[in-house]
Parts: sequence; structure tokens; C-alpha cells
Amino acid sequence: MRISVDTHTHSIASGHAYSTLDELAAAARKRRLKGFVLTEHGPALQGFPHEYYFGNLHILPKMIHKVRVFRGVELNIMDRRGGVDLSQKHLRNLDFVMAGFHEACYPPQNSEENTQALIAVLANPFVDGISHPGNPAYPVDIEAIVKSAVRYGKTLEINNSSFKVRRGCEENCRSIAHYARLYGALLTCGSDAHYAGDIGNFERACKVIIDEGIHPEQVVNSTFNQFLQFCARRKAERLAVA
Repeated sequence: MRISVDTHTHSIASGHAYSTLDELAAAARKRRLKGFVLTEHGPALQGFPHEYYFGNLHILPKMIHKVRVFRGVELNIMDRRGGVDLSQKHLRNLDFVMAGFHEACYPPQNSEENTQALIAVLANPFVDGISHPGNPAYPVDIEAIVKSAVRYGKTLEINNSSFKVRRGCEENCRSIAHYARLYGALLTCGSDAHYAGDIGNFERACKVIIDEGIHPEQVVNSTFNQFLQFCARRKAERLAVA
């Protein structure tokens, strides 16, 4: 399966990544990507960008090295009520908003509590999708999460980096893809690159998606136009609520 837009990348602004924005864009062009989303972590993590960083993303050109740069964020889930760490005034103007569990902001709970938190985040009109929901450190009711993603028109990520840094994630990722095919949920396929050489690396994530019989139409970043349409729909929904 061809992936045209990498929906999960980090630059040196994230504090624990190692490439500049220009280096990411140059690597994306080399990988023949049509675009990538810059998704720095939200400000609740120590050493990560202040909220002003996200408010100033509008100064970036849309194209760098002939590759489309989408303005995004990877929010931190803060509590079981679906709280996140960036205000609506910033979120409403971004192109793509993900939220995910990170231990420094939300320590792992039991399956019921983790599931409650993810469903609450999916219901948040300012969030477009969930990052690395297959993380085995956070057990969830996967079928319930997929049904909620369908209900709210949100995406669930199959995170390529997880296969390296979150050992034991493959079973969960396959289960997410299985239920996504069963219920028609939308997926994203992201590299979670923290170094320019990893941008556009979807090998293991794509294998799971293909093995589980997911249609390209369900993977919102499989084509550039499909991702544009998804972002336009979600941004309109965020602005309507704002």
C-alpha cells in the first residue's frame, strides 16, 4: 500500500528528536512523499514546545523542498475525562490534531480507565485521531475504541515506530486493523520519525494493514487528496464548534 503523507513526525523542537524542519522536508522529498505533518508533542511534557509555538505555526510556508508541510500536534492525554494540553484557540487552526498516552502525563491505568480516557478524547471535537493506540503499556477495549472512532469520524494510528520501541504492540495493532476492517474505521499510518532518516518508513505498519485486508480508502493518508479532504472536513468541524 502506498502512503503519500506521513502523519506523525517530530523535529528538534520536540526536545528528544534530532532533525530540523528543513531536514525532515528534504528527507520526505527523497522518500517521494507528497507531504508530512509536523506533530510536536504538546507542552505538558517537560522540555517540549510552549503553546506559543503552536500559535505561530501559521508563519511556515505550505511547501518546503516541494513537499507540503501540514501543521499539527501530538497532544498529551491528561485524564480520564479526555483532557488535553493545548487550548482550543490553537487547536482550531491546525491541520491535523492527534492525542496519545504518554507516561509522564498520564500513567498507565487499568483497561477500563484507559478505554474511558480514549473514548472521551475521541469525543473531543478538537481532536482528529489517536496516536499509537496499540501501545501495550495501556491496555484498552480495542473493539470499543474502534466503534467510538467510527462514531465520531476520527482516525486510529498504526504507528510504525511502535514495532521498535513499544515491544509487544503487534497483536494490538493487528486487532485494531481487524476491527477497523469489520466496522469501517478510518486509520492513519505514521512513521513517528524522530530523525529525518525515518520519515516515510511505514514498512511494518503497512504490513499489518495489508495482512488484515484494510482497503486504501480507509487509510486517510494513503493519497494526498484523501488526506486533504479529511483535514478539510475535520477543520470545518473544529471551527464550527469554536
